Amino acid sequence: MKARPPFALGAAVAWFLTATALPASETDDRIESSFSKSYAYRVYLKDAAIKAESRNGVVTLSGQVDEESHKHLAEEAVAGLPGVARVDNRLEVKLEGTEKSDNWIRAKVRSVLALHRNVSGSRTQVDIRDGVITLRGQATSEAQKELATEYAQDVQGVLRVTNVMTVAKAPAPPAATVAEAVDDASITAQVKVALRLHRSTSTVNTRVGTAGGVVTVGGVARNAAEKALVTKLAMDISGVQRVINNMALAPMGSPSDVRPAGARNLRLATTED
Repeated sequence: MKARPPFALGAAVAWFLTATALPASETDDRIESSFSKSYAYRVYLKDAAIKAESRNGVVTLSGQVDEESHKHLAEEAVAGLPGVARVDNRLEVKLEGTEKSDNWIRAKVRSVLALHRNVSGSRTQVDIRDGVITLRGQATSEAQKELATEYAQDVQGVLRVTNVMTVAKAPAPPAATVAEAVDDASITAQVKVALRLHRSTSTVNTRVGTAGGVVTVGGVARNAAEKALVTKLAMDISGVQRVINNMALAPMGSPSDVRPAGARNLRLATTED
């Protein structure tokens, strides 16, 4: 048997390595492209200095964001993409301030209002002093104004909410536009971050997944009221078509069977923006 020339053997090895590495490279490229095209990135993160680099399905996020919620949103938006095995989140928060400071609380209130579609985060000015939130701007209805107050009040650290928003007397009909598609990964990310930001659901044990705009929630709720609250908050996220809540209820009398602080004051009437 003739010995194979060394250069031929080397060429064969190089071909094999290239051929086997190609699918992983294509997957990594697709992951990075999908993140940059995602609804979460385009709507909330495009102005931040975020770099997403994928290697064999392990995605490293680096750069800076203005709010802690954006750091979590970026991670969840990437984690939900096909082919992602793990996310190494190295994003730094540059503007939020120390925990439970006025700046920290204000950032969370702004994030809550931005995530929910039945209030208008872009038309609502959020000010704070010593834990007291003041909301300014214009609401399309009294119901929307009330909902903004309730959402703001349900953020950790908020002591009181003063809402001086005006209500449009005769709101103009919305322009006929094509609804922007929201990818499933972005929907899941928004729901997870919103539940974390709300004081009433921040410690709830939930699992969230989305398929075709239908959100499925699993986990354990303290009681029926908390389970219903999770459904209503998830339903008020852009792109959500329906919510299937499969959460189990904690046994009566268990330590987890306690209504979360603030939940009794959170009335979640919906309104059209």
